Amino acid sequence: MSDQTRKTLHTKSETELAALQVRQQGNTCSFYAIAVAIRLLLDYHIDPIALSDEINRLWWRGRIMRVVPNWAVTPRMQARIVRYLAKKHHLPLTASYQHGDIDILPWILADPDAVPLVTLLWSRRSVPPIYLGSTSRNQNSLNKLAGHTMILAAYDPQHQADHQFSTPWGFINPWRSNTSELFWMRDEDFQKAWRSPLPLVGPNPLVIIRKNINAPETLI
Repeated sequence: MSDQTRKTLHTKSETELAALQVRQQGNTCSFYAIAVAIRLLLDYHIDPIALSDEINRLWWRGRIMRVVPNWAVTPRMQARIVRYLAKKHHLPLTASYQHGDIDILPWILADPDAVPLVTLLWSRRSVPPIYLGSTSRNQNSLNKLAGHTMILAAYDPQHQADHQFSTPWGFINPWRSNTSELFWMRDEDFQKAWRSPLPLVGPNPLVIIRKNINAPETLI
């Protein structure tokens, strides 16, 4: 990583970004990430549980935006959901899926019109530790094959866990409500889990939700 400058999403403080974290219910991390992204970009509120239920209903009608009802949402499906919401609610939003590169992530944080969603994958033998704030206590209890989507919210090369080791990557993560701190990961743990190829998706899945500055802003 050539860039050693601390960056936070939309130049907000960690406290401001952490305040957006709400503990998820069920298999809904993608819906929480999408809802928070839209709130950051447009100050428009989407209920993630209601959205999850809506996507379930649409699945039975042949509009497939999650693998099966109440289960996983692939990164491409995340982008599809955002485009669906933009059309339904007349929101000036676009979403794109790509295989990301670690070096571009800090620069995306500085873009005031973009929010990056990263999806991690791990096996039971390679569960990555995820830490709350500057503590060194692992908060990741998903000791099984699992995927998880979070909003990349900070890059700080100087951030440490209990002054023991570096945790430069910070995330808005729906594992805790009412906290003033983001969740953080070590560089090697983040890169390994992000690099693990998702079936039919591939490594380094990155969805960028972007405010469409050329679209009329008609929020209803």
